[in-house]
Amino acid sequence: MKKLIMAFSAASLLLATDMKAAPTHGQPQDRSQELDWAKARNGVWLALVNDKLNWFKLDKNARLWVSNDGKEWAEVSDGMWPDKEGRQLKIGEGKLWWTSDAGKNFSEVPEWKWKGPKGEWYKFDAKWTLWVAK
Repeated sequence: MKKLIMAFSAASLLLATDMKAAPTHGQPQDRSQELDWAKARNGVWLALVNDKLNWFKLDKNARLWVSNDGKEWAEVSDGMWPDKEGRQLKIGEGKLWWTSDAGKNFSEVPEWKWKGPKGEWYKFDAKWTLWVAK
């Protein structure tokens, strides 16, 4: 009986270890914890809008601005931008939110991190400073 309990315990431990290492089916594995983060130059990040790369940035009042050439900027009226997975992100109530159902439901972005179109990771800190990792 003691051998059976020990074998069961060992098998359970192996199974638990394998489950932690494997990504959840249908969801990309978040490797952003393994990356080296650096403050983003100029506080600008990339996103694909209508299959074209656009630059985004926040002003000192956390309003969102967009540019398709990096020179001329326009305020984004709805304050939203897309991540690599197609979710729309926005800032509101002092937090970073995202939606995957055209704005019907929003949830807070975990750790305020999202993936950009070229596989880079972005995140905001509590002061809305942008950080990037590749």
